[in-house]
Amino acid sequence: MTDAGPSPRDIAMMEHAIELAAAAGRDGEIPVAAVIYDDDEIIATGSNRREHDHDPTAHAEIVALREAGRRIGGWRLDRYSMAVTLEPCPMCAGALVNARLGRLLFGAWDEKAGACESLYMIPEDERLNHAVQVQGGVLEPRCAQLLSDFFKARRNR
Repeated sequence: MTDAGPSPRDIAMMEHAIELAAAAGRDGEIPVAAVIYDDDEIIATGSNRREHDHDPTAHAEIVALREAGRRIGGWRLDRYSMAVTLEPCPMCAGALVNARLGRLLFGAWDEKAGACESLYMIPEDERLNHAVQVQGGVLEPRCAQLLSDFFKARRNR
């Protein structure tokens, strides 16, 4: 994990991800969203689309990685950062390593499936051919509240 705190740009990108996640929740998806960016612009965004696309791989991170690859015309994302509202799962963490992502910031920890700190540390595993800098807990209370509210409403239905 990196020791440097999130920059104002990082905070703004996480706030944007929170807005996208809230919209996904209103559409019936688990409210998770990701933003891929550099210093100057947003390269790609993604939110969960598993229900909409009937695709078990349509996690926010994967949706954003696919869009980023199309947008930049390549798969190497080493000069970019991703802000995502929930700690990535093993599938997504592996995809971030394979995409050679430069930095990952996540909001809420995922004690049941988190693969960046909670259960595993895939992005920083020295046995892999690339390491992603990781910082967790960015705007964590807001990110966790989105998920908590979503699942509470779902249980009450």
